[in-house]
Amino acid sequence: MRLVMTLLAPLLGWISFQLFRMPLFKKSPRKHRLVMKLFRYAADNGSVRALSVYGHLLFYRGEGETNKVQGAIYLERAADKGDMKAAYQMGKIFEQGYQNFPMSQEKACRYYQAAAEQGHVLALRRMVDAYSEGELGLDVSESEAGFWQAKLTGITAQG
Repeated sequence: MRLVMTLLAPLLGWISFQLFRMPLFKKSPRKHRLVMKLFRYAADNGSVRALSVYGHLLFYRGEGETNKVQGAIYLERAADKGDMKAAYQMGKIFEQGYQNFPMSQEKACRYYQAAAEQGHVLALRRMVDAYSEGELGLDVSESEAGFWQAKLTGITAQG
């Protein structure tokens, strides 16, 4: 049964994302509860996209500290599974520190770098700034800043 749910998780994540974006019943509390349940179910069964979106919704739009902490946990799981948006958000969380996620320049840098390597524009900008200014515990390095700047320029030139 667990295998079936793991295989269905991406589909449930997709369905919940489509319902979330649908303008029909936009302010409906019932729709909101259903979508959040679907996101959580898909996230708990391995959908990386659901982990990322559900974590983001809980952290940035959740009510109360418990929801925000739970959102950060989901974001961290998504980032550790390779989601670039979640990796960038975890970089911000570790850079600023939050509740159970104490400030850590090393972890912030690791998450920013993971997101930047996948082409996340804001993470690329943060890496350029970090190497240019010697932030996040990094030494000033014009060559590293130039590397990330070239990658940023290549991505922004594409589209």
